[in-house]
Amino acid sequence: MNPVKRSSRLLRQQGIRVLRETPTSPGRAQGPESKWPAKQAHQTINSCVLFTWKCSRNGGGRPPSLRLPLCFSQSLLKPSLSLSLVLKRLFELYVCCPPLGLESLRVKDTQLRASSYKRRGLGPHRGRLNIQSGLEDGDIYDGAWCAQYEDKKQWLEVDALRPTRFTGVILQGRSSIWRSVTFKVQFSNDTLVWKSAMNGSEEAIFQGNQDTETPVLALFNESSTVARYIRINPQTWHENGTVCLRAEVLGCKLPDPNNIYAWQQTEQSSHDKLDFRHHNYKEMRKLMKSVTEDCPDITRIYSIGKSHMGLKMYVMEISDNPGKHELGEPEFRYVAGMHGNEVLGRELLLNLMQYICQEYKQGDQRTVFLKQSWRGSELAGWALGRYSYEGIDMNHNFADLNKVMWDAIEYDFQNNNKSKLINHYIPIPEYYTSEDAFVALETRAVINWMQNIPFVLSANLHGGELVVTYPFDRTEDWAPRDDTPTPDNSFFCWLATVYASTNQAMSNPDRRPCHNENFQRYNNIINGANWHTVPGSMNDFSYLHTNCFDVTVELSCDKFPHASELPTEWMNNRESLLVYMEQVHRGIKGVVRDKDTEASIADAVIKVDDIDHHVRSVADGDYWRLLNPGEYEVTASAEGYNPSTRRCQVMYDHYPTVCDFRLTKTPRQRLKEMLAKGIKPPKDLARLLKVRTRNVMGTFS
Repeated sequence: MNPVKRSSRLLRQQGIRVLRETPTSPGRAQGPESKWPAKQAHQTINSCVLFTWKCSRNGGGRPPSLRLPLCFSQSLLKPSLSLSLVLKRLFELYVCCPPLGLESLRVKDTQLRASSYKRRGLGPHRGRLNIQSGLEDGDIYDGAWCAQYEDKKQWLEVDALRPTRFTGVILQGRSSIWRSVTFKVQFSNDTLVWKSAMNGSEEAIFQGNQDTETPVLALFNESSTVARYIRINPQTWHENGTVCLRAEVLGCKLPDPNNIYAWQQTEQSSHDKLDFRHHNYKEMRKLMKSVTEDCPDITRIYSIGKSHMGLKMYVMEISDNPGKHELGEPEFRYVAGMHGNEVLGRELLLNLMQYICQEYKQGDQRTVFLKQSWRGSELAGWALGRYSYEGIDMNHNFADLNKVMWDAIEYDFQNNNKSKLINHYIPIPEYYTSEDAFVALETRAVINWMQNIPFVLSANLHGGELVVTYPFDRTEDWAPRDDTPTPDNSFFCWLATVYASTNQAMSNPDRRPCHNENFQRYNNIINGANWHTVPGSMNDFSYLHTNCFDVTVELSCDKFPHASELPTEWMNNRESLLVYMEQVHRGIKGVVRDKDTEASIADAVIKVDDIDHHVRSVADGDYWRLLNPGEYEVTASAEGYNPSTRRCQVMYDHYPTVCDFRLTKTPRQRLKEMLAKGIKPPKDLARLLKVRTRNVMGTFS
């Protein structure tokens, strides 16, 4: 298959439709083009982009070139998708060298210099691809590098620290103000003598960004781009603006002949034998299937439904008895892929599936314990970008039960009433369940899954920051941000801290903020509503409608890390993923039974004094209540039974305290059951029957 056809096929596998493909002779690297015909396909075509790839053959000879026009539909270009996801996926498919790491922060602030800058918040350290500005222009976290002067002598410089074969750059505008530039690129080994990227006998002029967000790729044609330093030198900019940009640099680091300790140049990576690469939908299914074939006794794959595009949403279950809920064993879940452009979570879950299977086969006691019972949901079919094909942000699409709860509390306060709705298991409003409700198929499928499986603990894996957030995610008065804790705030803080403190990237005291928030001052955890309010989040819905405690983990500054960075990201998160799962055993658990018959009692309410949030027993009568160490007064109650209270001590052990309950039926319930069966009640109930009869007759008198 010729390279163009192969390219087209691979692009289609990634969801990118190529409407025209034309191999041409090598030419200068270019940015967006408008002269390619916009044909009608399944959707209206909005823009066409021309790319040129050039990589050296291992066997020498003339490097092959590939020039391919790509036409993107409106659905790909609307705000639902950061085009950096598309571009970076193209790099992984075709471009030889990965990003140096401006976006992922592997490139340190000390490696970035500039000819000038307006202020600290617009310094060279802010010239990173996809970096986000603060809430207001002018703060210390502004959205780009901006030069102080408006002339063609301004530059942004990157020190790669050692000889590097630079292959290209990606440019982006300032996140808060529109900028448009053309630019030159220069290379140096000593910052004294600079050599320009050439287009034949002339200096190459590259087309830069045309708006605030769309990344523009420029690849270098010549092979003599080996240097330590690279400069981006803007030549034109927006008429009413100044020189501002965000950038990423592509390059392959080369051995330094002057370094006798060359082994020290090797970056730390994982020794785990896992499939470290980005997987498309088909590859993901294949990998999950291979895990079930390697560990058939403890794994099961099933689908919880289909996406709007008809793709199945898969779950990998790992348990000693897959497909069956076992008495006393809590259910745990990880969810990834809610935002389609935040892909690291998907790869980490695929890594985790492989890792647990491998360690289990080797007899590792930790993973043997963890397999009771874990479910990893890879919802890969949810979206191409942040939003679904229907334009829905899944993390805002769950029923807003916070409003139901707070309205009920307000009603109770005004009417001196005690509502049964304001504590737990809040029902879904009727308007939300109607066929006309703006609820995605994917969201309905996940809610059904959450209702069918008695999950106790969960984490939702996102990307774009380094922080763990916990409920509530929505502020009560619709303020943009305000600390809005749940009754279980102390335990949620513990859960978030467990993940953040064991994550190598988050816990690194020398790391810099990803974008516009310094979460290190909060120990890398924050109440979700105190970051930004999110109505209808999965975390809040999970807490208010089910027994499950859910947090959101923002895994990386880079939403779409390069494949070469996946081993490092796995090592950053491996211990965190495992230790967080272990928290499902912290607190109390037990079984609620009928004292006389030993029958299990489902839907028994478990109340912990001083914590205004209850949980319920499930179908087999078992329950789990996550709690920090301490002594608690716990009450179990159920319809038709007398409540029972006991004191339960939660220790610092890695297993829960067992607190079983035996409930006795109320006399009224016993009488009701005997009358239904035609059994003559005993004397102690006969008096109750007479009282009941008098009361009934009294209503007719």
